[in-house]
Amino acid sequence: MLDLRKLRYFLMVAEELHFGRAALRLHLAQPPLTRQISALETELGFKLFDRTSRSVTLTAQGRSFLPYARGVLEQVELARVVAAKLAAGTAAQLSVGYVSSIALSDLFSQTIQAFAQRFPDVQLTLVECASGSLGAQVADGRLDIGLSRLLPHNAKVQALSLGGEPLVAAVSSDNPLASQAQVSLAQLSVYPLILFPQDYGSGLNQSIEQLYRHHGQPLRAGPTGRQITSIIALVAAGQGVALVPACTQSLMNKGVTYRPLVETDACAQLLVLTPTETKSVLVEAFLAVITEALHTR
Repeated sequence: MLDLRKLRYFLMVAEELHFGRAALRLHLAQPPLTRQISALETELGFKLFDRTSRSVTLTAQGRSFLPYARGVLEQVELARVVAAKLAAGTAAQLSVGYVSSIALSDLFSQTIQAFAQRFPDVQLTLVECASGSLGAQVADGRLDIGLSRLLPHNAKVQALSLGGEPLVAAVSSDNPLASQAQVSLAQLSVYPLILFPQDYGSGLNQSIEQLYRHHGQPLRAGPTGRQITSIIALVAAGQGVALVPACTQSLMNKGVTYRPLVETDACAQLLVLTPTETKSVLVEAFLAVITEALHTR
């Protein structure tokens, strides 16, 4: 295996083309430097320098070998930097799970962008999940962080609330409600309501069901969709109405109209799930970034 120290000596002499000056920069006496270069040449099986009493020049083989030697040392330095960041907890992998509706929000994109810019050496893995499974995946370590709308019932998971996001009504554009400035739950209750499947463990479903109960309105269940985009597609197809987070309005599907609700308490919560036990430096950093993004909106 090539001695990295000898490679550094070679690069210094190749840069100076003078053994005396190279030795000074290396804080080394010239004879030991000369011996190390000779030992490297023996190891490689070819001469690196042509030396006379007046000059030092690279041989053809030395010129060809130079970029490879430089590349090896650059990779070693990169490995050293990454290792130092790993030791400090600032270079690693971070897995973030999220529910589909949250991915449409400005907060989500701003947080991911800001985190990536602040920690370019971190491999960020984004995983779309149902709210019902996020808590379990954070608890068992499959995910480092979860962005959910469902409060987990797991002692190993801690939930930080980032507040609520208003819900809006999504109706087909030919529905009479589309011509109104606002709609009420009473008006929506006569139409089938498109939700996530019950086995999906949706936090959005839970918020909507609680809202209907609180206002004493009947909930007429309609078709279901496993993605927020599927729900909006069903609305466009005239299969019912939906209550969705306001960020869903970025899905400008033809045939769908979004309307605010009369009920001002209609909202879906946004939760950040993290392990209850000691959090990694990167998890703490992500929490700081998303909190900062929330306050600058």
